[in-house]
Amino acid sequence: MLTIVQTALEAGFLYAPIALALFLSFSILNIADMTTDGAFVLGGAVSAVCCVFGHPILALPAAMLATAAAGFITAFLQTKLGVPSILAGIVTNIGLYSINLMVMGTSNLSLFQKTTIYTMAKDSGFAGSWYKLAVTGMVVSLICVLLVLFLGTRLGLSIRATGDNADMVRASSINPTFTITVGLCLANAMTGLSGAMVAQYNTFADVNSGTGMVVLALAALVIGETLIGKGSMVRRVVGVLAGSIIYRFIYAAALRANVPADYMKLVSAIIVGLAIAAPTLKKWWGFQRQKRAALAQSRKEGD
Repeated sequence: MLTIVQTALEAGFLYAPIALALFLSFSILNIADMTTDGAFVLGGAVSAVCCVFGHPILALPAAMLATAAAGFITAFLQTKLGVPSILAGIVTNIGLYSINLMVMGTSNLSLFQKTTIYTMAKDSGFAGSWYKLAVTGMVVSLICVLLVLFLGTRLGLSIRATGDNADMVRASSINPTFTITVGLCLANAMTGLSGAMVAQYNTFADVNSGTGMVVLALAALVIGETLIGKGSMVRRVVGVLAGSIIYRFIYAAALRANVPADYMKLVSAIIVGLAIAAPTLKKWWGFQRQKRAALAQSRKEGD
């Protein structure tokens, strides 16, 4: 049981940066960025190549820079060429497939017996058997703190205002093209960080590993906002992190229930569907409670 909890926590933290990226692009900027799947693989590809050449720590910022460039392309298509946001992300995502193959030189790059940030922590005796969770938790916690601090700066507030009302921002002499570009670059950089850590965690990078990442991240985002709610930026970021962890615990519970491997995609689809529908279901349940309370009150008054 402890192993299941540990694995779920590790997975929750590993994929949390993708949910944070979607939080920035979708919730803050109000842009549906479909670059996520390809950016995740690009982060893993760059990370794996860096590890092959003996630079596992450098692999993380390198992956973030590479995926930030992918975010820049998406922003350029959207802001300069007038491509709708969803199509801009799809176009970039399609192009990234070939780029990822070029980076890795193959469809699957193994890191077996290569030094990674996790083998470094294990060899040093850091955090005992929880070294993977400790390393990942430290990196993701730092990203959460930096994101909260950034969104409180003048540029961060401008990005938040752009998502609320781009016309108002433009009238205030703030260039929305710049804020959208910065926002998408940062969002994809966080996605790349997740891909980089997952590649080192799994000891391989695969060109198809990013399939469905945007949907799973959306599920984590919705779960966090439904359970934690909206409020201060700290609360919202913590909610996204909690949503990622909760999603992985639900997934682990399905595995614990001996669900056949062939059905896990169906289980994932059900989890995602319920997570996205949760706000509507919550409102419907609240309305039903009010309805029953009103009927009970009317009957009581009739008696």
